[in-house]
Amino acid sequence: MELIFVRHGRPQHVETDDGTPANPPLSEIGHIQAQAMADWLSEEHIDAIYSSPMQRARETAAPLERVLGLQAEIREGLSEMDRDSTAYVPTEVLRATDRDAWLKMASGDFMKDVADPHGWVRGVVTTVEQIVVDHPGQRVAVVCHGGVVNAYIAQCLDFSIDDFMRFDVDYTSVSRVMASSRGHRSVIAINERTHFRGRPELAVRD
Repeated sequence: MELIFVRHGRPQHVETDDGTPANPPLSEIGHIQAQAMADWLSEEHIDAIYSSPMQRARETAAPLERVLGLQAEIREGLSEMDRDSTAYVPTEVLRATDRDAWLKMASGDFMKDVADPHGWVRGVVTTVEQIVVDHPGQRVAVVCHGGVVNAYIAQCLDFSIDDFMRFDVDYTSVSRVMASSRGHRSVIAINERTHFRGRPELAVRD
Protein backbone atom coordinates (compact mmCIF):
# COMPACT_ATOMS: atom_id res chain seq x y z
CA MET A 1 0.00 0.00 0.00
CA GLU A 2 1.02 3.62 -0.43
CA LEU A 3 1.13 6.20 2.34
CA ILE A 4 0.84 9.81 1.16
CA PHE A 5 1.98 12.09 3.98
CA VAL A 6 0.80 15.69 3.68
CA ARG A 7 2.23 18.33 5.96
CA HIS A 8 -0.28 20.97 7.03
CA GLY A 9 -0.45 24.40 5.38
CA ARG A 10 1.16 27.47 6.87
CA PRO A 11 -0.46 28.30 10.23
CA GLN A 12 -0.98 31.59 11.98
CA HIS A 13 1.47 32.81 14.62
CA VAL A 14 -0.28 32.15 17.94
CA GLU A 15 0.96 32.63 21.50
CA THR A 16 -1.39 32.27 24.47
CA ASP A 17 -0.94 33.83 27.90
CA ASP A 18 -3.35 31.66 29.88
CA GLY A 19 -1.47 28.37 29.65
CA THR A 20 -3.73 26.84 27.00
CA PRO A 21 -2.25 25.15 23.92
CA ALA A 22 -1.72 27.47 20.97
CA ASN A 23 -3.18 25.02 18.39
CA PRO A 24 -3.19 27.61 15.58
CA PRO A 25 -5.51 27.66 12.56
CA LEU A 26 -4.20 28.08 9.05
CA SER A 27 -3.18 31.48 7.79
CA GLU A 28 -4.70 32.87 4.59
CA ILE A 29 -1.82 31.50 2.50
CA GLY A 30 -2.15 28.19 4.35
CA HIS A 31 -5.74 27.78 3.12
CA ILE A 32 -4.63 28.54 -0.44
CA GLN A 33 -1.81 25.99 -0.16
CA ALA A 34 -4.25 23.38 1.15
CA GLN A 35 -6.67 23.88 -1.72
CA ALA A 36 -3.86 23.69 -4.28
CA MET A 37 -2.64 20.44 -2.70
CA ALA A 38 -6.17 19.01 -2.76
CA ASP A 39 -6.70 19.92 -6.42
CA TRP A 40 -3.43 18.22 -7.33
CA LEU A 41 -4.08 15.04 -5.33
CA SER A 42 -7.62 14.81 -6.72
CA GLU A 43 -5.97 13.41 -9.86
CA GLU A 44 -4.94 10.30 -7.90
CA HIS A 45 -7.12 7.50 -6.60
CA ILE A 46 -7.03 7.79 -2.80
CA ASP A 47 -8.98 5.30 -0.72
CA ALA A 48 -8.92 6.97 2.70
CA ILE A 49 -7.78 10.08 4.55
CA TYR A 50 -6.39 10.24 8.09
CA SER A 51 -5.66 13.43 9.98
CA SER A 52 -4.06 14.72 13.12
CA PRO A 53 -6.68 16.29 15.43
CA MET A 54 -4.77 19.57 15.57
CA GLN A 55 -6.49 22.52 13.94
CA ARG A 56 -3.89 23.24 11.29
CA ALA A 57 -4.01 19.63 10.08
CA ARG A 58 -7.81 19.41 10.14
CA GLU A 59 -8.12 22.62 8.10
CA THR A 60 -5.55 21.30 5.62
CA ALA A 61 -7.46 18.03 5.24
CA ALA A 62 -10.81 19.77 4.66
CA PRO A 63 -10.37 20.63 0.93
CA LEU A 64 -8.97 17.16 0.27
CA GLU A 65 -12.05 15.66 1.91
CA ARG A 66 -14.26 17.77 -0.34
CA VAL A 67 -12.56 16.96 -3.65
CA LEU A 68 -12.33 13.24 -2.87
CA GLY A 69 -15.75 12.88 -1.25
CA LEU A 70 -14.18 11.25 1.80
CA GLN A 71 -14.23 12.02 5.52
CA ALA A 72 -10.92 12.01 7.33
CA GLU A 73 -10.47 9.69 10.27
CA ILE A 74 -8.83 11.44 13.22
CA ARG A 75 -5.93 9.79 15.02
CA GLU A 76 -4.40 11.29 18.17
CA GLY A 77 -1.13 9.52 17.40
CA LEU A 78 -0.63 11.82 14.39
CA SER A 79 -0.41 14.91 16.63
CA GLU A 80 2.76 16.97 16.60
CA MET A 81 5.19 16.84 19.50
CA ASP A 82 4.30 20.46 20.40
CA ARG A 83 0.58 19.83 20.79
CA ASP A 84 0.53 21.21 24.35
CA SER A 85 2.81 24.19 23.68
CA THR A 86 1.44 27.65 24.47
CA ALA A 87 3.13 29.12 21.38
CA TYR A 88 3.35 28.29 17.71
CA VAL A 89 5.80 30.43 15.79
CA PRO A 90 6.06 29.58 12.06
CA THR A 91 9.58 28.59 11.06
CA GLU A 92 9.99 31.64 8.82
CA VAL A 93 9.01 34.01 11.62
CA LEU A 94 11.30 32.25 14.12
CA ARG A 95 14.24 32.46 11.73
CA ALA A 96 13.70 36.21 11.30
CA THR A 97 13.01 37.09 14.95
CA ASP A 98 14.92 34.60 17.13
CA ARG A 99 17.81 33.00 15.25
CA ASP A 100 19.12 31.12 18.30
CA ALA A 101 15.74 29.42 18.76
CA TRP A 102 15.57 28.69 15.03
CA LEU A 103 19.05 27.11 15.07
CA LYS A 104 18.03 24.99 18.04
CA MET A 105 15.00 23.75 16.15
CA ALA A 106 16.87 23.22 12.88
CA SER A 107 19.56 21.18 14.63
CA GLY A 108 17.04 18.98 16.43
CA ASP A 109 18.31 20.17 19.81
CA PHE A 110 14.77 21.23 20.75
CA MET A 111 13.93 17.55 21.37
CA LYS A 112 15.62 17.93 24.76
CA ASP A 113 12.64 20.10 25.75
CA VAL A 114 10.03 17.51 24.69
CA ALA A 115 8.66 15.28 27.44
CA ASP A 116 9.32 11.63 26.51
CA PRO A 117 10.37 12.18 22.87
CA HIS A 118 11.00 8.45 22.39
CA GLY A 119 7.46 7.72 23.53
CA TRP A 120 6.11 10.29 21.10
CA VAL A 121 8.01 8.75 18.18
CA ARG A 122 6.80 5.27 19.14
CA GLY A 123 3.24 6.58 19.21
CA VAL A 124 3.60 8.03 15.71
CA VAL A 125 5.04 4.81 14.31
CA THR A 126 2.41 2.64 16.02
CA THR A 127 -0.40 4.81 14.65
CA VAL A 128 0.92 4.76 11.09
CA GLU A 129 1.62 1.03 11.19
CA GLN A 130 -2.00 0.41 12.19
CA ILE A 131 -3.12 2.44 9.16
CA VAL A 132 -0.94 0.16 7.01
CA VAL A 133 -2.57 -2.93 8.52
CA ASP A 134 -6.06 -1.53 7.95
CA HIS A 135 -5.53 -0.64 4.27
CA PRO A 136 -3.72 -3.44 2.41
CA GLY A 137 -3.22 -2.66 -1.26
CA GLN A 138 -4.70 0.83 -0.95
CA ARG A 139 -3.48 4.43 -1.18
CA VAL A 140 -4.02 6.51 1.95
CA ALA A 141 -3.44 10.22 2.61
CA VAL A 142 -2.14 11.12 6.09
CA VAL A 143 -2.45 14.84 6.89
CA CYS A 144 -0.14 15.66 9.75
CA HIS A 145 2.99 17.61 10.74
CA GLY A 146 6.65 18.00 9.85
CA GLY A 147 7.77 16.16 12.96
CA VAL A 148 5.41 13.27 12.28
CA VAL A 149 6.62 12.91 8.69
CA ASN A 150 10.25 12.97 9.83
CA ALA A 151 9.61 10.49 12.65
CA TYR A 152 8.04 7.87 10.40
CA ILE A 153 10.51 8.25 7.55
CA ALA A 154 13.36 8.06 10.06
CA GLN A 155 11.93 4.75 11.25
CA CYS A 156 11.81 3.50 7.66
CA LEU A 157 15.45 4.52 7.11
CA ASP A 158 16.62 3.26 10.49
CA PHE A 159 17.75 6.66 11.79
CA SER A 160 18.30 7.18 15.49
CA ILE A 161 15.32 8.54 17.42
CA ASP A 162 17.72 11.09 18.89
CA ASP A 163 18.55 12.43 15.43
CA PHE A 164 15.49 11.97 13.23
CA MET A 165 14.71 15.52 12.04
CA ARG A 166 16.62 15.14 8.77
CA PHE A 167 14.16 16.54 6.22
CA ASP A 168 12.81 20.02 5.61
CA VAL A 169 9.25 19.26 4.50
CA ASP A 170 7.46 22.37 3.27
CA TYR A 171 3.89 23.39 4.01
CA THR A 172 1.44 21.05 2.21
CA SER A 173 4.32 19.10 0.70
CA VAL A 174 3.79 15.42 -0.03
CA SER A 175 6.05 12.55 1.02
CA ARG A 176 5.37 8.95 -0.02
CA VAL A 177 6.17 5.57 1.47
CA MET A 178 5.32 2.16 0.04
CA ALA A 179 4.50 -0.29 2.82
CA SER A 180 4.14 -4.04 2.30
CA SER A 181 2.24 -6.45 4.52
CA ARG A 182 5.55 -8.28 5.10
CA GLY A 183 7.08 -5.23 6.77
CA HIS A 184 9.11 -3.78 3.92
CA ARG A 185 9.08 0.04 3.82
CA SER A 186 10.34 1.99 0.81
CA VAL A 187 10.59 5.79 0.85
CA ILE A 188 9.77 6.88 -2.70
CA ALA A 189 9.42 10.68 -2.36
CA ILE A 190 10.05 13.43 0.18
CA ASN A 191 8.83 17.04 -0.02
CA GLU A 192 6.94 16.88 -3.34
CA ARG A 193 5.56 20.33 -4.22
CA THR A 194 4.14 19.89 -7.70
CA HIS A 195 1.15 22.05 -6.74
CA PHE A 196 3.54 25.00 -6.24
CA ARG A 197 4.65 24.89 -9.88
CA GLY A 198 3.91 28.20 -11.57
CA ARG A 199 2.59 29.59 -8.28
CA PRO A 200 5.59 31.09 -6.45
CA GLU A 201 3.29 32.79 -3.93
CA LEU A 202 2.58 29.38 -2.41
CA ALA A 203 6.22 29.01 -1.42
CA VAL A 204 6.60 32.51 0.02
CA ARG A 205 8.85 32.68 3.07
CA ASP A 206 8.97 35.63 5.47
